[in-house]
Amino acid sequence: MKRRGMKGIAQAEELNITAFLNLMVILVPFLLITAVFSRLTILELNLPALDAKNDASEPIKLQLELVIRDKSFDIQDANLGMIKRIERSGSDNQWKQFSDAMVAIKVRFPDETGITLLLEPAIEYKTMITVMDKVRIAQVVSGFDVETVVLFPNISIGDAEILSDVVTEPIESSIAIEKEK
Repeated sequence: MKRRGMKGIAQAEELNITAFLNLMVILVPFLLITAVFSRLTILELNLPALDAKNDASEPIKLQLELVIRDKSFDIQDANLGMIKRIERSGSDNQWKQFSDAMVAIKVRFPDETGITLLLEPAIEYKTMITVMDKVRIAQVVSGFDVETVVLFPNISIGDAEILSDVVTEPIESSIAIEKEK
């Protein structure tokens, strides 16, 4: 048997972490830069609380809702009902009427900053984003200047009640008619 002495013990080798440090030098600034830009593209929405209750002691405030339908924009108050209906025609005049109505509501209720958008299921994403932009700010002509007015920046989103224009018969009556034939 051979005995190993001090000469037989191998010295611990140093780890080469140069490649790892090079990776960190490149990766950390990249992550910091992209984190700042991704924050700018996030749209914050305020969703209504599930347990929100109206106290009788508080005065009734405006709860502005905009129902986006296939053929119209229905501007309404959750407590009082319909304020204005604007037909959707796809023209610039439609957006002018829409902006004028939003500015008129903002003039009457200057402290109100919230609005709820209620969308029918068939509404396109592009339409929703366009409406959100039009609800947030408006361009108002004042003399020779065009001013940007902040309207309702706090936006909540929900589903609209689907209205059916076609009157349908109950299922039971249609079955009874088929049996008689």
